Amino acid sequence: MSAPFPHRHLTGIYGLQPHEILFLLDEAEQWITLNRATTKHDDRLSGLTLINAFFENSTRTLLSFEIAGKRLGADVVNMAVGQSSVKKGETLIDTAVTLNAMRADMIVIRHQSSGAVQLIADKVDCPVLNAGDGRHEHPTQALLDALTIRRRKGRIGGLTVAICGDILHSRVARSNILALTALGAEVRVVAPPTLMPTAIERLGAIPFHDFDKGIEGADVVMMLRLQNERMDGAYLPSPREFHALYGLTMERLERAAPDALVMHPGPMNRGVEITSEVADHPDRSAITEQVEMGVAVRMACLDVLTRKRRGVEGWA
Repeated sequence: MSAPFPHRHLTGIYGLQPHEILFLLDEAEQWITLNRATTKHDDRLSGLTLINAFFENSTRTLLSFEIAGKRLGADVVNMAVGQSSVKKGETLIDTAVTLNAMRADMIVIRHQSSGAVQLIADKVDCPVLNAGDGRHEHPTQALLDALTIRRRKGRIGGLTVAICGDILHSRVARSNILALTALGAEVRVVAPPTLMPTAIERLGAIPFHDFDKGIEGADVVMMLRLQNERMDGAYLPSPREFHALYGLTMERLERAAPDALVMHPGPMNRGVEITSEVADHPDRSAITEQVEMGVAVRMACLDVLTRKRRGVEGWA
């Protein structure tokens, strides 16, 4: 009998079966309960070393993985890439070989180049988890988003989810499209023509350029940040014009389903893709809940991916 999650690494949602995605979501449920308890600790990863190698700046994702690792009892090391030999010209392969020689039990990687995480995964002996690579994927963000939706809506199958904003540069959008369509949701992507990838339909998403039509009747409206750091050209006239055409306001939200859930992976550009009134709405916004689900999902992934290494029965 094969393990319910037979993959050695988690480099993306692409290639995962629906039941494997659901398995990770189900595993995360127990950690939500632990994280809400007074004593937030479990020793199952005691004695294991987790390296967080973030080649790209991050606050919430790095902190989330650090908390996840520590709550499971692992020794967590955050690699300060800004002070590392990478700045001195060390290649990515050299870095991978160095990390491998340190006998890490799990490596979490964020990198500005698409495919960099897979490159490292191919060179090391331990499980590797993708915390975001370029425009490619951000699998744990998609998992925490799916978990948030399932807990708030009771299901994912049959829902209409509108992902809006900078689709072109968003690894979050790509991973969410793959995860949510696999679980039976209708996924719409809403963006101006300059921020819409070509042939996005191949991933199973339905493209819209008109924001109001794109969110009409949607059960979930997920806003994305304008990723100015990845834009190397004039994609937009101005943030002000973007807000006028594609910003989510309470008035615009009325076009979605009456109980539509509002989501955002963060960090938010308030007043650009979303207003504070919407982002902070006590009933409609699930943004802070997404952050909470992130820790639980990352705990589940760290647990599952190290089970074979720990000799857990059924994972040999």
